[in-house]
Amino acid sequence: MKNLYNFFLTLLLVMVVSVSFSQEKNIIDQLDEVAIVDQKVMMPMRDGVRLATDIYRPKGDGKYPIVFSRTPYNFNTWGNGEMNTRTMETALSWVEKGYAYVVQNERGRYFSEGDWDILGVPLTDGYDAFDWMAKQAWSNGKIGTLGCSSTAEWQMAVASMDHPALGALVPQGYGAGVGKIGDFWEQGNWYRGGAGQMLFTNWLYGVQHDPMAPKFPSDISQKDLLRLQRFYDMSPEYPKIDSKEALKHLPVQDIIKNQNGPVGIYEEMITRKPNDPKWFSGGLYHDKQPFDKPSFWFVSWFDVSAGPNIALFNHARQNAVSQLARDNQYLVIAPVMHCSFTRASENTMVGDLNVGDARLNYDEIITAWFDVWLKGEKSEVMENMPRVQYYTMGSNKWQTSDVWPPAEAVMTTMYLDSEGKANSLNGNGKLTTKKPRKDTPDTFKYDPMDPVTSFGGNVCCTGNAIDGSGGSKDQSEMEKRDDILVYTTEVLEEGVEVSGFIESFLYLSSDAKDTDVTIKLIDVHPDGKAYNLDETIQRVRYREGYEKEVWMEDRKVYEVKMTPMSTSNYFDKGHRIRIEVSSSNFPRFDRNMNTGGNTYDETEGIVATNSIHHGGKNLSRIILPIVK
Repeated sequence: MKNLYNFFLTLLLVMVVSVSFSQEKNIIDQLDEVAIVDQKVMMPMRDGVRLATDIYRPKGDGKYPIVFSRTPYNFNTWGNGEMNTRTMETALSWVEKGYAYVVQNERGRYFSEGDWDILGVPLTDGYDAFDWMAKQAWSNGKIGTLGCSSTAEWQMAVASMDHPALGALVPQGYGAGVGKIGDFWEQGNWYRGGAGQMLFTNWLYGVQHDPMAPKFPSDISQKDLLRLQRFYDMSPEYPKIDSKEALKHLPVQDIIKNQNGPVGIYEEMITRKPNDPKWFSGGLYHDKQPFDKPSFWFVSWFDVSAGPNIALFNHARQNAVSQLARDNQYLVIAPVMHCSFTRASENTMVGDLNVGDARLNYDEIITAWFDVWLKGEKSEVMENMPRVQYYTMGSNKWQTSDVWPPAEAVMTTMYLDSEGKANSLNGNGKLTTKKPRKDTPDTFKYDPMDPVTSFGGNVCCTGNAIDGSGGSKDQSEMEKRDDILVYTTEVLEEGVEVSGFIESFLYLSSDAKDTDVTIKLIDVHPDGKAYNLDETIQRVRYREGYEKEVWMEDRKVYEVKMTPMSTSNYFDKGHRIRIEVSSSNFPRFDRNMNTGGNTYDETEGIVATNSIHHGGKNLSRIILPIVK
């Protein structure tokens, strides 16, 4: 019986390997029919460093536009002795459409030479790559950039250098490239409201290359690289860690070190404050930089940074150098997680919430976009393209608008109120359109050693650290905690659509020098399930701006303006609108130790007694963009 089992197991493995080999051979054969493949081209930068580049272009003597993806991630077509067809499949699709597809590693990544830093500084690498590609005999001199997440975030700052060959951008999930935009000082998702977002701590553990890692000789030939790529993909294998436990370690600056992780840039970056000059000298895009390129922006509601991403679209549309660029900014906002656009289905699940059929033909949209700007062709798809396409959850439908927020949205104020006991789901907190006359503050204890744990939410890259992973989750069990203040409307007698930026002003007093304030927007269903839509945080020391730290006085009341939240959600008849207020959301955000210290180098905190005021002159409130 055991021998029979082994026989069938072996047969199954042979079949899997055969299918895999057949798929590999198929993609290679298809590329061989239509494309010239030139891998491990070492593209020179102005300082002599060479970046590893794979080029796929149509056969023949024609001149072709280029779709260019630059990435810190591994795109080697070989790894662990097997072929990875993903890059080749992407290349084939573009070659068949009449484009050259070029993919390149940032400096210091895998086969590329030099030392890596986040966003591939120096910024001139992107400009030099455009120069090199535009001069090739097979290039028509037009380049479009394409990618999601870290393959997108470098695009905006390089675009500010205005290379003439850069024809158009398609950034997707690009928040880590956004530095300062209007009210947002995120410095590439490193911060939110001055509090640290812990995603980068976990991401850098598994991404940054240790400076002691082996490297090929700087003068190695393309011929040798083509041979060696079949045996070495230069991809470090990081030991698996329990991210949930790892991120609890104090001090924060030693988290990677405590896991015996790679030495890299984390320990320096974690010490930077939101206004550190280093944020403004690298590859981040800030709103004082020029921008003059047509761009199609792709954002998702449950990404880390929907708000600043949308703000950048608005900024480019209003402030691009030329009218041509201002008139050619387009936006799609989908109800998915980070870089999960194509995973939408007939029944799209975002966390535990079914948001319906959220599919969209992204391939058709992006191809039409590049056809216009890189080939100079007319496109019926683009001629009929709405300026903004956004998905409204609750009503579960795609909608269109010429601006964001939609012109029909009316900013409507709702006030926090209670009888002084909004603590937990069982408290008496309410959300109302009437101004409370009497200030009956709600008080809670915030202990950084026992923080409110993150549950679902707008997350990325945190491994198993976030309870319930990401997306929309029923918060009602979490809301039983006494250190969460809960404010809820009466049952809605008619449906309400909220689409746009949500502003929040909270009045806080504390016995600590510094603390944090958190807020969540919740859709409460008739069965009592409370689904989160967006969340934000504010480190109170930065309430007067991110260029200085201002401490609180004991029990004095301060107005705290929160960074805006963003959503499009239809609160149906019978639902209720809710917000939660607390002082922690960990490990989505780092813990404020309440001491007024650096946070990143602290191992001990103190318990803060925090109060939210909501009456008289202390009108804590949210302002909702309600579409009539």
